[in-house]
Amino acid sequence: MSRGCDQLTEVASAGVAPALRAVDCVANEMAAGAFGRLFGAGGAMAPVLTILLTLYIAFFALSLLTGRSALGVSALTPRMLRLGVVLTFATSWIAYQGVVWNLAIGGPDWIASVLMGAKGSATQIFGDRIDIVFGAINDIAQGAGGQGSAPVGEGATGAAAGATVAVGAHSAAGAGAAQGLFTPESVMWMGALLLLLGTVGILLTARIALAVLLALGPIFVVMALFGGTRGLTAGWLRGVVMTAVTPLFVVLGGGITLELLVPIISSLVQSANMGELDGRAAMAFFLVAAVHAVLMMMVIKVAATMVAGWRAFGLAGEGGERDRRDGKAASQVQPVATVAVPTPMAVQGRASGIAAAGASAMPEAPVPGGNAIRSDRRTVITQISGGGIEPLRAEDDGARARGIGSRFRSASNDTGRWLMKEKSR
Repeated sequence: MSRGCDQLTEVASAGVAPALRAVDCVANEMAAGAFGRLFGAGGAMAPVLTILLTLYIAFFALSLLTGRSALGVSALTPRMLRLGVVLTFATSWIAYQGVVWNLAIGGPDWIASVLMGAKGSATQIFGDRIDIVFGAINDIAQGAGGQGSAPVGEGATGAAAGATVAVGAHSAAGAGAAQGLFTPESVMWMGALLLLLGTVGILLTARIALAVLLALGPIFVVMALFGGTRGLTAGWLRGVVMTAVTPLFVVLGGGITLELLVPIISSLVQSANMGELDGRAAMAFFLVAAVHAVLMMMVIKVAATMVAGWRAFGLAGEGGERDRRDGKAASQVQPVATVAVPTPMAVQGRASGIAAAGASAMPEAPVPGGNAIRSDRRTVITQISGGGIEPLRAEDDGARARGIGSRFRSASNDTGRWLMKEKSR
């Protein structure tokens, strides 16, 4: 650890803003050291990177030989871009720090500064304001406790003074036990604890988690070369974005909470100067702090939901989506019906069966005169070639069409015409 980070860690317990500065410094040094040990000069993962690059090129050459890939711009451009990005961010700390680190750490902070109209780091300004709030709470607690103490008279002896102090302490303890745990002062301190966990706790946790992810980042960058491990790179990117966006929400939401706490703290200061804390002001402070804690839980849930649906530049989801599309397309294909081609002997057998069925008497059609005319209708296939059935002629089509339409005419006229036509054929 450098001398500058040592100085920051020594004063980290002085407040929120010094703790954030110390965490940022330590995280930057840890990420730089991890990068050098992994892929730096003489790093442990440098031979592994060489082997993975060789395998990547060999797999691409094999896909070209087997015809699974084509040697064109559409196939080479994404592969060359992916290879260039991996080599840049996995072998150069300057490029990695300038792009990934600065975007993850400085990007949300800059957005918060623009939204709040602050000059400088919005996170550091928020930390300073949190320190002012907790300093005021400490002063309120000390002022309220100091008003209840009574000085000992100068003429009293040492023994009498000791007895007086002991009796006073015993009576104060009895009074505190009688009042219970929910005194205005205890309620105020519980609210301060919730406010501390909802601001400093989440800020420091997100910064430490982001530092760990960025320190392991080069390993996940190399995993983007292969389709089987590309999902890990996408998950790493989602984790980085989530831990980077969380402080942004904490700073913006915490700024609104601090604005609500200003009049409450002023009321607590006034009541403490009068010798007794205002119970309503202490309860209001606890309520705002509890609402802020719940808000921070919602912020974490919202950040997780935001990154869950992100495809991370297409690094994950292509294979599964392609399989789903193929399965859906296959399910939409209709099954092909198998048609059996009849043989000439089967065709002749079917023709004789049709002729025998047509020889049966048709139902007698009623005639207006009271007589019934019995008509026989037969369907005879006259020409059967060796390869199949000869197509019908145009005049046969017309005759059949007229025969079908004649069913809707009067039976007395159409039956005679049909018999004459059958005789002529």
